[in-house]
Amino acid sequence: MAVSIAELIGLSLLADWLFRRLGMPGLIGMLLVGVALGPFALGAIDPSLLAIGADLRVIALIVILLRVGLELSRATLHRVGRHVLLLAFVPAVIEMSAVALVGSRLLGLTPLESLVLGTVLAAVSPAVIVPAMLRFKALRRGEAKDVPSLVMAAASVDDVFVIVVHSAVLGLYVGQHSGVAMQIASVPLALVAGAVVGLGAGLLLYHVFVRFNPRATKRALAMIALSILIAVRLDDLLAGVFPFAGLVAAMVIGFVILERDEAMAHELSTKLAKVWIFAEIVLFAMVGAEVDVRLAWQAGLVGALTIAVGLIGRFAGVWACLLGSTLDARERLFVAIAFSPKATVQAAIGASPLLAMRAAGLDTVPGDLILAIAVLSIVLTAPLGAWALRRFGERLLGPPGPVPRQAQR
Repeated sequence: MAVSIAELIGLSLLADWLFRRLGMPGLIGMLLVGVALGPFALGAIDPSLLAIGADLRVIALIVILLRVGLELSRATLHRVGRHVLLLAFVPAVIEMSAVALVGSRLLGLTPLESLVLGTVLAAVSPAVIVPAMLRFKALRRGEAKDVPSLVMAAASVDDVFVIVVHSAVLGLYVGQHSGVAMQIASVPLALVAGAVVGLGAGLLLYHVFVRFNPRATKRALAMIALSILIAVRLDDLLAGVFPFAGLVAAMVIGFVILERDEAMAHELSTKLAKVWIFAEIVLFAMVGAEVDVRLAWQAGLVGALTIAVGLIGRFAGVWACLLGSTLDARERLFVAIAFSPKATVQAAIGASPLLAMRAAGLDTVPGDLILAIAVLSIVLTAPLGAWALRRFGERLLGPPGPVPRQAQR
């Protein structure tokens, strides 16, 4: 496994440098390295590394969400809170519905199978979005109206919502009718539970940091460790007992520390930015290793058209959510572009319908098709969305905002 990790890191760093030199996002190169070394191409990645790929992706996602929390102040959330809630739910519902409507006609799926596909495609990718938004915040682009913060917060909640709905719809499809309505109704409960646990954990961490004053590196490691325990272990323990969104808890931990001590939060964010250099390679290379290019090819133009219809629905939903906001047309277009990339969630749940159909003794052809289109959505939207954000982001967000007071001092 050690050799595979070394090869993955070395080639990903090289690909990142090369693609940036070509004016394209480095993550495209990392994805391609994963595809090339993965089991569906050269097969050069150690199977034991692939076996823990899902866990590595979760850790990388937790690092992202911690960085989101450390950058979201209460004042910012007060300004954009209503629009965050709308963007977290409305575009995803419209995208699911659009895919469900066209799936039967374009793909030959049943209405329920089309809805399962819609729940797979509807989540956006924080792994693409959050680093881009943090970059724009560092450049102070869109800061006057808190556009990057708005996008980061909404994208994070969007994923939790879509994953819960996906589980409910898939359970309905394979015959687990009991509790489906309760699962959908449990979404707000899961979010609130995650926020409450994150609040307690954040306060605990803050007081420990103040009492013992460990070095910033140790503080960052403690944050990551506690967040993993909450988002993974506690989530597993509460599964089927009480709805709980562990990933939301990780984000709230960072938010609490920012509210208590802004200097400490910025110091921790800087440390996590360094951790992200490794986490980004792991995330995108391992996602690339999950991509079966043959499945994506089989989905073909019809699959691409289905994805496009869903994205048009999402675009319309984003635009509707921002009506009445202070954002102008260029800024709304920026948000719509930011909400287009697919990657991590599709890699995580794309195969779950196939596995559920196989376990239930059902025809697996629809599951194969759903997986193929999920793969195609990663191949098409992750690189294109990342490139569009880098290419047009600064133009759409306008000139840098004012320098913060602490920076002036």
